[in-house]
Amino acid sequence: MAALTAAKPAASPAGRAAPDSNRVHVGPLEALQEKGRQLLKVGGKQIAVFAGEAGVYACNNRCPHEGYPLMEGKLTQRADGGGCILTCNWHNWKFDLEGGETLVGGDKLRRYPVEVVDGEVWLDITDPPAEERRAAALENLSRCFRRHEYDRMAREISRLQLAGGDPLDAVRGAIAWTAERFEFGSTHAHAGAPDWLALRDDLARGDQERLVPLLEVVGHLAWDSLREPAYPFPAESRPYAAAELVAAIEEEDEGRAIALLRGALGDGLGFRDLEPALAEAALAHYQDFGHSAIYVYKTGQLIDRLGPETTEPLLLNLVRSLVYASREDLIPEFRAYAGALARWDGAGAEPMAAEDLRRLSVPKVFERVLRSTGDRKALFDALLGAACLDFLQFDLSVADATDKSVSHNVGWLDFTHAVTFGNAVRVLCGRYPKLWPQGLLQIGCFVGRNAAYVDRDYDATPWQVDDAQAFFERSLRGLFDHAQAEYIVSVHLVKLLSAAREEVIADPEAPWVPAMLAAVNRFLHEPLKRKHTKRTAQQAINFVAAEG
Repeated sequence: MAALTAAKPAASPAGRAAPDSNRVHVGPLEALQEKGRQLLKVGGKQIAVFAGEAGVYACNNRCPHEGYPLMEGKLTQRADGGGCILTCNWHNWKFDLEGGETLVGGDKLRRYPVEVVDGEVWLDITDPPAEERRAAALENLSRCFRRHEYDRMAREISRLQLAGGDPLDAVRGAIAWTAERFEFGSTHAHAGAPDWLALRDDLARGDQERLVPLLEVVGHLAWDSLREPAYPFPAESRPYAAAELVAAIEEEDEGRAIALLRGALGDGLGFRDLEPALAEAALAHYQDFGHSAIYVYKTGQLIDRLGPETTEPLLLNLVRSLVYASREDLIPEFRAYAGALARWDGAGAEPMAAEDLRRLSVPKVFERVLRSTGDRKALFDALLGAACLDFLQFDLSVADATDKSVSHNVGWLDFTHAVTFGNAVRVLCGRYPKLWPQGLLQIGCFVGRNAAYVDRDYDATPWQVDDAQAFFERSLRGLFDHAQAEYIVSVHLVKLLSAAREEVIADPEAPWVPAMLAAVNRFLHEPLKRKHTKRTAQQAINFVAAEG
């Protein structure tokens, strides 16, 4: 800010505050003009003071981009003569020291009021009120989303916390800001959030580790909504009826489903009141490769963690995702599902083990399951056990193949879904037992589908885990510095580890525990191929050639 003239304050040595004041003496104006700039260190702050043609200006010495010293920057006069522009020479960020705007770059530079009194330069280093700083941090955080400025997000969350704010307000804000930016509703960003926050609660040590999970959640929401337009939700409201909500979702009628949801919220209903209908809709089909049930379970956890103010945006996106979910049981590979569900009688008494289900196609898995429907626990153990054994013996050459059709685009991440889906099935069907037939048969969809991509000669002995508790703690702690460039990978890591841990804690003596632990251990340490250049090229060539 350009220098002002004011009454003379009490004298004080340069760089020292006047008594009972946040006013700091810089020194004689004449000396500052001769040097052009001066660095002050006071109260833990580094302040750069500049004498420009239009006046004296003071600002934080640390460039808000990466912290390089602005004292080394270039000061130029604005073309209109209205003030000075400060350029950070490291990355060419530019700041208008008069008006405060960031002209090139994405973060704001803190400036300090300057006064010249009887030829002496004084600064006011009073911090804005805490409430104002918290509001500014949240506003600035929202501005990071357009370009996904990851490092700036970290700084703004830190500023929010330093100002005494609840750091979870960063997550609440991110959910609100992005609520209408998801064309098809909930994504992994929402589903992974409660697991990241649980990791923060349970295992974070120190400020650094407490910040990482918040940054992962906020960053992932920003990434999934990056440059997306708004997809407004219908505004209509109508009286809620659970059966009608299930029917509207089944008919893919977003307008009616959202209107029913708004009616429920208007009546004061919360997530737990709606969960039975949402779980039923999620398990009405083998859909979205199991994500629908996972999203229902995780949305409830996230609302519980963040509070009722997040209920509306999270449920709007959840319902939208259920409406638009793909129904894989309608494609040939899983078409036997509807018939198997219709034949479920809960009376099948044949004993069941995991090995009975391996190597079977989807229809044959269903036939075998129907002979053992009388013992739900044994059936769950067998299905989850078979899924874990297949996960453990995943054939890595499948991911490396470049000459297969699109239907064979199967990778490591696909195999993790059987574990996270099994976790959601146990919880949701445990709450709403009428859904067990759907949940168990849909685990069978994973088992039958994955059977074709398994190396049954693979020796998994080296991946055995002897101490489950130590394994989970070590692996989960590793997520604080996971080094994954893609959110979709890091979120699968936290979701898989969290789901597996929940299952082992819930039933530590289950027969599938050794296979699950070994499979997760192998997954964490084997290569994960994420870009398939030759395969994509070959599939494109084949597709175009067949167009006719």
